Amino acid sequence: MGDSTTRRRHAVLDVVLQVRDEGLAALAAGGALPGGELEAGETLEASARRHVDARALGHLEQLETRSLGQQLVTAYLGLVASHVETGGDWHPIARLPRLAAGHREIVLAAQARLRAKLSYTNVGFALAPEAFTISELRDIYAAALGHDVSATNLQRVLVRRGVLAPTGDHRGPGRAGGRPAALFRFSSREIQITDQFGFLRPPTL
Repeated sequence: MGDSTTRRRHAVLDVVLQVRDEGLAALAAGGALPGGELEAGETLEASARRHVDARALGHLEQLETRSLGQQLVTAYLGLVASHVETGGDWHPIARLPRLAAGHREIVLAAQARLRAKLSYTNVGFALAPEAFTISELRDIYAAALGHDVSATNLQRVLVRRGVLAPTGDHRGPGRAGGRPAALFRFSSREIQITDQFGFLRPPTL
């Protein structure tokens, strides 16, 4: 039998993403993602929630497990809605600081997972406030996807598929005037798989 002291340490890391003023941003401090070693008897998800403000999360899912040096690391993807105020050091993914070995790659894997899921699930609910205009939702999707999104297509397709529903309320006109904008909400705030939304895939070069 092997010596238990030779067992590899198991750590959990959190990639927490939020659409902020400068686009899609990740939470990192001290050159590392939030996280730490798994405690005795602790589940992976419990560990993931212990290292962040779990109350701020709109969605949390296991991302991947990989080896980083002498550690086995399980990463989680957490999403925070754009209107939620939460502390910490946020960094635009396009300009991440120097991070610990392997952490940048995990952030990019989380970004890729989010972009893929936006095209076949309703996971956008975890990035958006409870009620929003289509223009506001378009800006959130564009920031998360990294490319422009048609507001017309977004409304037509997501409403037709039952992903979005009108609230019956309107947002008053801004300083520039104009007509009040209809407010929408996600029909469900639990993950649901839908048909592919082709228009949300990255544009081909």
